[in-house]
Amino acid sequence: MKVLIINGSPHSSGCTSVALKELENTLNIEGIDTEYIYVGSNSVRGCIACGYCRKNGVCTFDDIVNKLAIKFKEADGIVIGTPVYYAGANGQVISILDRLFYSTSFSKVMKVGAAVISSRRAGSTSALDEINKYFTIAGMPIVSSTYWNEIHGSKASDAKKDLEGLQTMRNLGKNMAFLIKAIKLGKDEYGIPKMERDNFTNFTDGL
Repeated sequence: MKVLIINGSPHSSGCTSVALKELENTLNIEGIDTEYIYVGSNSVRGCIACGYCRKNGVCTFDDIVNKLAIKFKEADGIVIGTPVYYAGANGQVISILDRLFYSTSFSKVMKVGAAVISSRRAGSTSALDEINKYFTIAGMPIVSSTYWNEIHGSKASDAKKDLEGLQTMRNLGKNMAFLIKAIKLGKDEYGIPKMERDNFTNFTDGL
């Protein structure tokens, strides 16, 4: 059982990293393997809706997104960490997620997803909602904690003083580990729910 952890902050050792490392440590204690990937230094283009991925199975831009896709396919869960800019996620993170979810055709049903948000003061919950939408459109259970999945501070030393935020990360890790283990038991006993994909309503018929 493995979780892919993605840090999308431009600061590799900033507040987002503090939260993600606390979460990662808890997952490891709970017996879940992790792979931590820092993408904040990568130059990432947004999706251009070219349709290349539908024909070739990979994004036309051969960058970090295609590398993440391989790892995401094999993972049981994924964590997306981002700082908050203007009450939303880092634009680079959104570009990665747009392309990662759109360009990959493998089933994500019952893979577990969690967003981890870092902010100085506010805007965290709207960024949390923004990232969670990627999970809900893909049939992925969202992991919650004992507070919204966020940590506060303007620098890493501040985040380390946010004791409730760190506690939230540890509880998030415990819940994520439990959910992954429970889903594995469910898969072994019942299999994965078969999703219907036959209908695609675009309202071009004027209804």
